[in-house]
Amino acid sequence: MKLQRKNGLRATALGALAVSGALVLTACGSDNNSDGSGDAAKQTSAASSAMCKDAKGELLASGSSAQKNAMDLWVKNYMATCSGVQVNYRSSSSGEGIVAFNQGSVGFAGSDSALKPEEVADSKKTCTDGGQGINLPMVGGPIAIGYHLEGVDSLVLDAPTLAKIFDSKIKNWDDAAIKKLNPDVKLPNKPIQAFHRSEDSGTTQNLGKYLGATAASDWKYEAEKKWPAPGGQAASGSSGVATQVKQVDGSIGYFELSYATSQKISTVKIDTGASAPVEATSENASKAIAAAKIKGTGKDLALDLDYATKADGAYPIVLVTYEIACDKGNKPDSLATVKSFLTYTSSDEGQKVLSEAGYAPIPAEINAKVRETVASLS
Repeated sequence: MKLQRKNGLRATALGALAVSGALVLTACGSDNNSDGSGDAAKQTSAASSAMCKDAKGELLASGSSAQKNAMDLWVKNYMATCSGVQVNYRSSSSGEGIVAFNQGSVGFAGSDSALKPEEVADSKKTCTDGGQGINLPMVGGPIAIGYHLEGVDSLVLDAPTLAKIFDSKIKNWDDAAIKKLNPDVKLPNKPIQAFHRSEDSGTTQNLGKYLGATAASDWKYEAEKKWPAPGGQAASGSSGVATQVKQVDGSIGYFELSYATSQKISTVKIDTGASAPVEATSENASKAIAAAKIKGTGKDLALDLDYATKADGAYPIVLVTYEIACDKGNKPDSLATVKSFLTYTSSDEGQKVLSEAGYAPIPAEINAKVRETVASLS
């Protein structure tokens, strides 16, 4: 979706969002079509200056490809506000991001799964002064099940059927289980080509958590970042899986909704047992994420998601991407910039951008704790 410009948009603490084919966060003041308040312009400039204070040089980060499209917008907007700062986020995978963070080569990492105990232990080598890596939930959203099946523009699947498809137990599109869920759809006699991630991926792990919670008798694998099932075809990153699904008739795969939206890939509605199958949308994912509870302790804000929800309109295959930083003992040369950038991403404007890009903002109550924690990083 494009963010449409509205007259009278009040300048916020991070500047006004103006759109002309792209999102830009202005550095200072409001535009001539805003409410014209000189005080608001001064407040905007002062708040932007406070956010950018001490931020400098180049900030390196890497990890989750799930948040790439959100990160692209965040970086563009932030750098328009904080001139002289360069943020470089390498979209790779959650696993690679955590390794880079624990090796001390990036200021923060993005991961679609919370740190494991052994990863927290490893982080203590990088986080000095007795610090450790913590999880800061920053991006939410649906994991879309994208498909390419000529002549079929609407498809419903449930968890057991998905589990069998990705486990190579259902191999043809006109299988009886798929027909039962789609009685009014003419399904072709065509082989299913299932694509999965080739590298360690938090998106893979979250899909595994969903299948394990909702189709335990059909999905016998532990929810790990590495793809566990035999068969299927592998592709690198969410973008790679999406590209394959886009190109190959008879294919199915999983990736964040923004990839389906940008490439116009059809997505599966999920039969959760609710009153109607649920579509993968930001709004529907937000309904599921809103029920999340913080399970982390101290400054760690790892979340417990309910993948087995049957609430009407709640899309169950969701993920939350965490930014991983040290609670204390961050590298002195990047600390100020890490705090500055994460202050923006967790701000009202930073979270607002997510909805426009096919993601789901973090629930306000949880995000308030994220802001407090970002401010306390040392």
